[in-house]
Amino acid sequence: MKKLKIPSNLTMLAYQSIKEYILEGRLDEDSRLTEEFLSTQLGISKSPVREALNRLETEGLIRIEPRKGAYLRRLSPEEVTDLYGLREALETYAVRTAKLTPALIAELHQSLKRQRAYLKANDKPRYIEEDVHFHSELARATNNQHLCGILENIQNQIWLSRRKTYDLSSSTAPDYHDSILTSLERKDRVQAETIMREHIQTVRQRLVEFLESRSEAQLAG
Repeated sequence: MKKLKIPSNLTMLAYQSIKEYILEGRLDEDSRLTEEFLSTQLGISKSPVREALNRLETEGLIRIEPRKGAYLRRLSPEEVTDLYGLREALETYAVRTAKLTPALIAELHQSLKRQRAYLKANDKPRYIEEDVHFHSELARATNNQHLCGILENIQNQIWLSRRKTYDLSSSTAPDYHDSILTSLERKDRVQAETIMREHIQTVRQRLVEFLESRSEAQLAG
């Protein structure tokens, strides 16, 4: 008798639910996720949960320790630097190659408007969601699905550190986005690319400095 395969839709649902749980910030770095806990919470067997956790580990969101469970991945300053370096290369490429349609420009304006509203209301989850959306819209406008997939994965990994460092870049990001959008409206892709590069480098520097100072404080303590 052949073993039945796990329904792919059940594995996907488990993956999406666990990923949402992580990205909503409900889990800290020291919390442990076990197959038993997750299967109970989701009302399903352990097999699709195990498959979902393996996928999340492949994406770099968690680390799995045998017989212990899964934990959020802790990004080192070096890993953050590498991720932002890759993001800089891909996002400047997106600005350089995106198809600039009236619909895209209109959506970017609406996104920027929502960012400022969420920032004013101190609605951190929605603000960061909208921040990511702005960048994602530019990536989608390249019609390069591989680019979009890689950028989404990078954003998810960066989120692990960024969710605790909201104040480091939230106040300046909308202004950078505004300048990028203005340059694109003027068809000045060179300027838009320059601003995008500066934007990403600024956030990277602040985040790396924060992680290094936190590491030094933990060692001193």
